[in-house]
Amino acid sequence: MGKLIGFLQLTRPLNCLMMGFAVIVGASLVSTLNFTTNLLLGFVTAFSLTAASMVINDFYDREIDAINEPNRPIPRGDVSPKEALIFALVLSLLGLIAASKTNLPSLVVAVIAWIISITYITEGKGTGLPGNFLVSATVVIPFIYGGLAVGQIETSTLLFVAIVFLSNTAREVTKGIVDVEGDKSHNIKTIAVTYGEKTAALAAAVFSFLAVSLSPLPWMWGLVSDWFIPPVILTDLGLIVSAILLLRNYSRKNAKKIKNLSLVWFVTGLLAFILGTI
Repeated sequence: MGKLIGFLQLTRPLNCLMMGFAVIVGASLVSTLNFTTNLLLGFVTAFSLTAASMVINDFYDREIDAINEPNRPIPRGDVSPKEALIFALVLSLLGLIAASKTNLPSLVVAVIAWIISITYITEGKGTGLPGNFLVSATVVIPFIYGGLAVGQIETSTLLFVAIVFLSNTAREVTKGIVDVEGDKSHNIKTIAVTYGEKTAALAAAVFSFLAVSLSPLPWMWGLVSDWFIPPVILTDLGLIVSAILLLRNYSRKNAKKIKNLSLVWFVTGLLAFILGTI
């Protein structure tokens, strides 16, 4: 049972579900939402490839996690590094096969997403902000994928992608504050390591505020309905308050709380765009 739980924890199921859900949101932004086979395949692709990247990330980070997150499955011994790699391979194949059954553009985007993920894990992580951008690229790709799965990409999708890219970059910079100790030991040049936690908190706040500044545009340009407004206001307030709280207290403990809380605002942001299609 411990090993099964370990495999499940490696995938970070909540992240995988959010990426699968992002495909559905991407589709809903460009057409009336119908749960077709392509949409189901898109969900499977996003879920599986996200899970694979999470597992590979933990494989490469096993020494850092022994310092930062000793309770992760590999450091605590529930899953061996070899088992993790095999598991990641199976998940990758599942995701790419599902993409190939959707359409050619979807397969191309899925392969690009997988390459970006692996590039970040193996090379980009040590680069700091450029690495943060790579992570954000993998987060926004499912929204583009969802549009392609149903055949098109529209302006509302691109705006949403920009907002998600900026807000997720803020979260990644915040995560750098949480992981300073382990990152320093492995020469990972995050903003927090290179310039200090205070500067990292300021940079995270700037990205959050930029995301908030773009959020009124979909409604102002008539791309979404009035149902978009309540959840997007909640999301914007959440991002602003979180940024202010981080600026006031950029300790590791508080940064971890802000990083986790940001997932709530991501969900309400997703809800805003879904309701905006009504």
